[in-house]
Amino acid sequence: MYSIRFTMNMKYINQTVVSGFILLGLTDDTKLQLIIFSVFLSMYLATVIGNLLIILATNFDSHLHTPMYFFLSVLSFNDIFLVTCTIPKMLVNIQTGNQNITYGGCLTQVCFVLVSVGMENCLLAAMAYDRYVAICHPLRYRIIMNPYLCILMVAFSMIGSMANALVNGLMVLHLSFCTELIIPHFFCELTQITKLACSNTLIDNILIYISSCIFGGVPLSGIILSYCQIATTVLRMSSSEGRYKAFSTCGSHLSVVFLFYGTGFGVYISSTITESSRKSAVASVLYSVVPQMINPFIYSLRNRDMKEALKKLISRILFPL
Repeated sequence: MYSIRFTMNMKYINQTVVSGFILLGLTDDTKLQLIIFSVFLSMYLATVIGNLLIILATNFDSHLHTPMYFFLSVLSFNDIFLVTCTIPKMLVNIQTGNQNITYGGCLTQVCFVLVSVGMENCLLAAMAYDRYVAICHPLRYRIIMNPYLCILMVAFSMIGSMANALVNGLMVLHLSFCTELIIPHFFCELTQITKLACSNTLIDNILIYISSCIFGGVPLSGIILSYCQIATTVLRMSSSEGRYKAFSTCGSHLSVVFLFYGTGFGVYISSTITESSRKSAVASVLYSVVPQMINPFIYSLRNRDMKEALKKLISRILFPL
């Protein structure tokens, strides 16, 4: 695992030739492995099927061809992509009893997770802006939220997230590892890999902090600002029915926002309080798996149009004739 290389000044240093990492997962208890496998397989299938139904419903029902449901379908696709980046590898490791992951596979997983999480933040902000325009500027809604702007917002979100993942991935390539390459997690997380490095990680940590502010803080600030404007506009309405209708259109999105950012902040707080990396790994399930699984249920149960579209879709699938 270790090799001796010459530096430019002909001094010897210990430097790891990285061939791969070891993912410890959520527990070492073999009795719990089967339970964890069953639970995560069920969660993965529920996430994929639920979000796939949302995508199909928004595409097949012409009543849902609006900016709000366009962003929702992209969000559902992103949620499928995020859980597919992490859970299948974990299930394979449990099934085979092999906890290894190659260096290239780990780096790829890091980049894919960064792209997905960045997209999740940006899409939630775009959906908040859509609700702001719909409630605060209803007469200009179709003009402002035109298809070109919607596609442009998704494209910028994707390009920005990919650029962020590429920069952080390239920084990982420059790290030297000279300790035991064990990741106390069920997937390759950027901060966990940085902790394993024996080279100077100051620039990496600064970059992680900047990325978190840009792709976490900026979208969250946009969401808060949008809903402050929405609340101000709604409270000025004279009709109680109008206020209820306005708030009800935001209910599903607000629930998803609270779920995603609430679990994210919960994981951050738990990681600062506890020194156990394994407990942090368990807590990270709350933001990397649970919101993606629950999102389809939130939108299907709280949104009447989506509920009707799903009923039509399921009827078409079960009874094609």
